[in-house]
Amino acid sequence: MSHANGSIKAIMYALGANLGIALAKGFAAWYTGSGAMLAETIHSFADCVNQILLLLGLKRAKLPASEEHPLGYGKAIYFWSFIVALMLFSMGGIFSIYEGVHKLVHPEMPEAPWVAVGVLAVSILLEFGSLKGALSEVRKIQGKRSFLKWFRQSRQSELIVVVGEDIAALLGLFLALIAVLATIIFADPLFDALGTIAIGLVLVLVAFIVGIEVKSLLIGESADPDTVSALRNFLSGRPEIAEVYKLITLQLGTELMVSAKVRMQEMGAALPLIEDINRVEAALRKSFPQVRWLFFEPDVHE
Repeated sequence: MSHANGSIKAIMYALGANLGIALAKGFAAWYTGSGAMLAETIHSFADCVNQILLLLGLKRAKLPASEEHPLGYGKAIYFWSFIVALMLFSMGGIFSIYEGVHKLVHPEMPEAPWVAVGVLAVSILLEFGSLKGALSEVRKIQGKRSFLKWFRQSRQSELIVVVGEDIAALLGLFLALIAVLATIIFADPLFDALGTIAIGLVLVLVAFIVGIEVKSLLIGESADPDTVSALRNFLSGRPEIAEVYKLITLQLGTELMVSAKVRMQEMGAALPLIEDINRVEAALRKSFPQVRWLFFEPDVHE
């Protein structure tokens, strides 16, 4: 539950920042006619929609299990995260590239470019604050892993998407600022067009990387390696268990399904065996509250 609360905080940071940025950049794009600013405006509004979809995904993931969905709806957040990655690719990246190419074919000097510079500077500060808030939530669960290792191993798709969006947005803002300044200095709209295309390429790249990670979760991934190791060590350390043959985990949003095949110490009478299994299951659920489904198979060989 704390992981979900952290994700909601990160999403709200991003939503608040992107809404303010989108409105400011939209005014600047209209006032100056800058293609790079227009691309950034569309990107920020798309980000706002993306964050709303992530909140919807988290809400859907909390729906109770049913006969049709016996393992619940936890993976719904992966679906909506994948949709967000597609939107980042299409509405953000592809549109920006299209707008940049259009500016190359029909070059036009932006009006009042210093207004765009001011808006971009403020937007960079707001976006930096959003990224800082998201990274603070990441650090709570990152442990000793590097950021890149956390990114590859994390099972919180919504947090992966938010951090990816924030990084892409910050890079895009810096590129837009460089493009507008270069346009002012050299009095050449070519830089505005090139900046717009560069923003689109950054968004496409980030969307592709995020999409690969979320696709893997959507197909089905185990719990993160640290959790799997902790589960195995827990079972191996129980006095009721002689040997752990196989341990399978499946991440379902914020919840886990665990299947364990083990050799028990008690292999004689049925009732003591059942009592030992029940004791292990109760202790495991207490130590790992994220485990919702637990299947236990006692055996004498693998």
